[in-house]
Amino acid sequence: MAAFAFIPYYCNTQKNEVTGEVQHVDMSADQEIALGLQAAPQMAQQYGGIHPDKQAGAAVERIGQQIVQSTKASQSPYRFQFHLLADENTINAFALPGGQVFITAGLLKNLKTEGQVAGVLAHEIGHVVGRHSAEQIAKTRLTQGLTGAAAIGLFDPERPSTAASAAAAAMVGKLLTLRFGREDELEADRLAVDFTPAAGYDPAP
Repeated sequence: MAAFAFIPYYCNTQKNEVTGEVQHVDMSADQEIALGLQAAPQMAQQYGGIHPDKQAGAAVERIGQQIVQSTKASQSPYRFQFHLLADENTINAFALPGGQVFITAGLLKNLKTEGQVAGVLAHEIGHVVGRHSAEQIAKTRLTQGLTGAAAIGLFDPERPSTAASAAAAAMVGKLLTLRFGREDELEADRLAVDFTPAAGYDPAP
């Protein structure tokens, strides 16, 4: 099992078209998009669902799309969508692989300008185009074998298709507790510094 963990990690490398970095990633962009879409409802539910204020949600979507369309993020294969979450008490923003980006109402009400909102969203876009979730999942598979363990535990020999669904479920579960490392956060910051003014926004107070 160790060999099955090491070989895919070290043999599967891809060059990131946006950052130019060669990364250990063992899923395609389409798989990232599908995984993000699968996990999005669970993530939103943790923060009270989508905010009922459609006008505020539309503003978040508009700002996010302006950043994507004005920067290298538009050259990526990801399908960006921006969501305002109903949670008024939690200050948070996060992104799932494939382009699902979320910001809580608690954070939004503490931002004074569209430029500040853009800075937050640009940081999360940086995580997506940096493929940080995909990298973390690959590292988890290597170091902990969580996905393999979940697949084995849920595998039904009479229903071979359950192996694939079990692996997907394990990956979605991992996304719920995923925390990016310091290097990922710094790269997302650097990308945000480039993306925000390129989209015409000033993140200064």
